[in-house]
Amino acid sequence: MAKSWVNSEERTGGSDLHLELSGPGSKRAALARALRDAVRSGRLAPGTRLPPYRSLAADLGVARNTVADAYAELVAEGWLTARQGSGTRVAEQTRPPHTAVRPKRPTPNATRAPDRQPPARPHPSPSPSPHPPPRPAARVHDLRQGTPDVSAFPRAAWLASYRRALQQAPNEVFGPGDPAGRPELRVALAEYLARARGVRTEPDRIVVCSGFAHALRLLFGGGAGPEKGRASGTGRQVLRGPLAVEAYGLPFHRELLAAEGVRTVPLPIDEHGARVDRLRRERAVLLTPAHQFPTGGPLHPERRAAVVDWARARGGVVLEDDYDGEFRYDRKPVGALQSLDPERVILIGSVSKSLSPAVRLGWMVLPERYVGAVLAAKGEREAWASVLDQLALADLIVSGSYDRHVRRMRQRYRARRDRLVAALAEQAPHIGVSGVAAGLHAVLRLPPGTERSAVKAATWQGVALDGLAEFRHPDATDGPDATDGPAGPGGPDPDMPARDGLVVGYATPSEHAYAAALEALCGALPPADARPVPPQHPNPSVITEQLNKRA
Repeated sequence: MAKSWVNSEERTGGSDLHLELSGPGSKRAALARALRDAVRSGRLAPGTRLPPYRSLAADLGVARNTVADAYAELVAEGWLTARQGSGTRVAEQTRPPHTAVRPKRPTPNATRAPDRQPPARPHPSPSPSPHPPPRPAARVHDLRQGTPDVSAFPRAAWLASYRRALQQAPNEVFGPGDPAGRPELRVALAEYLARARGVRTEPDRIVVCSGFAHALRLLFGGGAGPEKGRASGTGRQVLRGPLAVEAYGLPFHRELLAAEGVRTVPLPIDEHGARVDRLRRERAVLLTPAHQFPTGGPLHPERRAAVVDWARARGGVVLEDDYDGEFRYDRKPVGALQSLDPERVILIGSVSKSLSPAVRLGWMVLPERYVGAVLAAKGEREAWASVLDQLALADLIVSGSYDRHVRRMRQRYRARRDRLVAALAEQAPHIGVSGVAAGLHAVLRLPPGTERSAVKAATWQGVALDGLAEFRHPDATDGPDATDGPAGPGGPDPDMPARDGLVVGYATPSEHAYAAALEALCGALPPADARPVPPQHPNPSVITEQLNKRA
């Protein structure tokens, strides 16, 4: 059945566009197939606006829901984009292969015929093989960890707070900023952190920064940390020795510390969190006690008390990365470790998960002895965090808009988490899932030896995600116990073998694309009887075939 329609707003080549609704399957499938062919062939150019559901449905003689479902499917696949007030359009990156621009290469006749273009290269003939090698799909499903749903940023509330902040700001706000941060924000943070996270502090012990990475640079690269405090002449207490870190964590943080000359020593982790009993010679330790990153789960209460006792006995300090403490779903929120001893714990937080990483604001809640050294490291003027953004965030907190936004996002992320767990239970019940009681990501436990192949299969399904191995400390390898060796207590340890898994972020995809993202994810997971695929396997089609089959 052939139908045609005219896009009266934006014609394609000045002529009607004909859609052939034929072939197997439903009308929705036929329409989606016809639109794909039109985009692929170039008859629908990037940026072309498609007609509304009602108009196209009337022209084609189908139900409006049929058109809406076909559009949604193509949006999820990346062929189309849909924005409020802008309609549905062909995605900008979808260009047919034959219109791709290729760089010009000089030819021997170029000097004699400068206006002559080299002849177009013919398209390769179809492969004679009945099973041509598959090609990875474009990455249309972003399931990487670390990013919230940026479409949910509270624009109206932020704008209102920004406007009020500007109207009420004293003139001094527009001069050089205080390196400690605006007092309005530090007062608001002290109240909020005490109420929401159980933090014990005063405004004058809070230093505003631009995020967690900036805090690490100030502590370890600016003369306030254990490696450089005495050399900088600050006169503050110096903590010597390497920094202990959890065996699984962000590689970016380890690289940042290494660039500052700080050696990191991995602590094994288990179902109760970091093995803080392995701390020996270190004078500082970096932990994620509320929700271990990325494996999930809080630090066990006995270990929370033990690490504080260690810090007291050693004269050390605990760095607490409170990166997603607001997002807990299945039980009462876990309070900040800082509350056990404010003089032995530095709490570091930011709004990168709760609001957006684009709002470059974070904070350090410091023991009294570190405040002066950190301020000296920042310098005489605020050079990192916008003073106006600080005032806007303070108003957002005081007005209650920040709490309302966090509650709303907590509900949304919990629903996302539930849909992920339900999809796995239905389509891949042999895959375990952990770390789902809190945060914006989950860890899928895979059969041994299948992680590398599963990541490849996900790429071929158009899914962007990370394998668990990406977050493992390079020194946390299997081998004999090295408790007394040069690597320290966190060296190679048979108690913590390497795990196979996928770290799946469920916050980033838009609502309309989430179902397709879950379907693609489940299609990439290894079956229950999967065998390890050698990393050097030359044929990716074998990998795809093995990992997509179902027992």
